[in-house]
Amino acid sequence: MQIREFLELVLLASIWGASFIFTRTATPEFGPISLITLRAGLASLILLPFVCNRAATRQLTQHWRGILVVGLTNTAIPFCLFSYSLLHIGAGYASVMNATAPMFGALIGWLWLKQRLSGLAVLGLLIGFMGVSVLSTAQAAAFDTLSILPTLATLVATALYGYAGCFTKQYLSDVKPMALAAGSLFAATICLVPLNIWFMPDTLPSAKSWGDAIALGVLCTALAYLMYFRLIASVGPSNALTVAYLIPAFGIMWGIILLNETFTPLMWLGVILVICGVLLVTGVLKSLADKRRLKSKPAH
Repeated sequence: MQIREFLELVLLASIWGASFIFTRTATPEFGPISLITLRAGLASLILLPFVCNRAATRQLTQHWRGILVVGLTNTAIPFCLFSYSLLHIGAGYASVMNATAPMFGALIGWLWLKQRLSGLAVLGLLIGFMGVSVLSTAQAAAFDTLSILPTLATLVATALYGYAGCFTKQYLSDVKPMALAAGSLFAATICLVPLNIWFMPDTLPSAKSWGDAIALGVLCTALAYLMYFRLIASVGPSNALTVAYLIPAFGIMWGIILLNETFTPLMWLGVILVICGVLLVTGVLKSLADKRRLKSKPAH
């Protein structure tokens, strides 16, 4: 990975980290359903022109049922769940919970696709979920309220992310990533529009909330997807996926800077446990150790 590409990766992580801030500030006025309908709708309108070609159209029509499933499980439902949870928990906390998605992906892959889980991965699952428990306890103490439901909402959302990843690998591996992204966002919008009729805000949101919602759809979704797929093309999927490990850092940083959120020592302990769990489950730590071991071997 070149310096320019690494800087792009950091910029992408900062944009996705900021999505928790925009969601936290816009949800109280829009409501979860209306905000996510607007976010998905704006992003799909921007991305669809990029897949207006014969090959992509054929893939979208051929795999529309699977794309609909991904639209529901990777966008519509989890985005709404995170939006709901951010009414009650901090943006930094939510960004850390978002990082548990690879853990659920590994767990669902083991249960459904019979993928092997190493001893380190099992240890990572235990450590990660221990971190979730610590974070939830610390969050409840900091906000002087019980955060069980918002925490469960984030865990259901990340479990759906994990399911969507496994579903895509099993049934949609032939679909181009950009076509899948644009198609699933459009499918999510179509599913959310009828619900939005019942959950529209009673009063018109303020100009600031509209700005946050537009930034969420245009910057944190459409532009971020374009940057992400550009990185996949230039540095490969494995390197591009490392953005997931940077997002919590930016989510916490933006929460502290922009929303004056505080992180207690107990919260930091939970953050460390979650990140360590994710690194163990995804094999990143093992991969780094193997690379270091290979470099340390004398040349023959």
